[in-house]
Amino acid sequence: MKRISIILCTAILFTACVSKKKYVALEQDNSELKSELTKTKVEKEELEAKFAAIEERVDDYNQKINSLTEDNNTKLVNVDGVVISENQKKALRESLKNVPPAYLATAKTLKDSMNLALQFNLKESMDTIEEDDDIAIKIEETVVMISISDKMLFNSGSYKISDKADAILQKIANVVNSEESLDIMVEGHTDNQTFKQNASIKDNWDLSVLRATSVVKKLQDKYGVAPEKLIAAGRSFYQPLVDNDTKENRATNRRTRIVILPNIDKFFALMNSNN
Repeated sequence: MKRISIILCTAILFTACVSKKKYVALEQDNSELKSELTKTKVEKEELEAKFAAIEERVDDYNQKINSLTEDNNTKLVNVDGVVISENQKKALRESLKNVPPAYLATAKTLKDSMNLALQFNLKESMDTIEEDDDIAIKIEETVVMISISDKMLFNSGSYKISDKADAILQKIANVVNSEESLDIMVEGHTDNQTFKQNASIKDNWDLSVLRATSVVKKLQDKYGVAPEKLIAAGRSFYQPLVDNDTKENRATNRRTRIVILPNIDKFFALMNSNN
């Protein structure tokens, strides 16, 4: 009997020791969970504070946008991703009145109508320039490309402009000067033949650039085109129209290309200045 009592006491003590270890472990786990919970709460509060600040900034921006109105005529509207005022929108519609309605039939948006109107006006202006073997005109959407042979503009291997070019340059200047939102880029192109170098011209790069700048300066100095509307570029012989394998083909590749293109940013700035 005494032996049985001893065994029972030993078992109880052993069980108590195991339970105490488990309790300590559980207490540690509980402490870690509480710490993680506290950390999560802090992070959540920080995120909520940041989100509230962002919402406040968005509300502030929206209020500023909504306040950009003096009356109904200056209220901002979105036209195909471009924000303009009602007055600007009316001015754009006024500019469309001289365009035949049939020409605008394919337009789905106001922006489409603007592009078609500009294309129509450019085509009308180009009618004053006659095409021949030395002048080729191509119109793609709102961009006009005029290619002029070098024999009409320059002497062989030279960048001095011939008097024969006066008539065509005058007509091009008239087109550009008639619309303030148009820019003009002049590109010089050569064939691939080498020539005797001189103090001014080392290679075809030099020749193409100097020819482009000569035309640009002529348009500015003699025909009154604003210099900020002009761009000069040299292409050397790296964009040929045909292979440089015959005398005739090389003559085709020696050309000056004048690109007339709309400056949309300038167009909207002009609309704004007219309000």
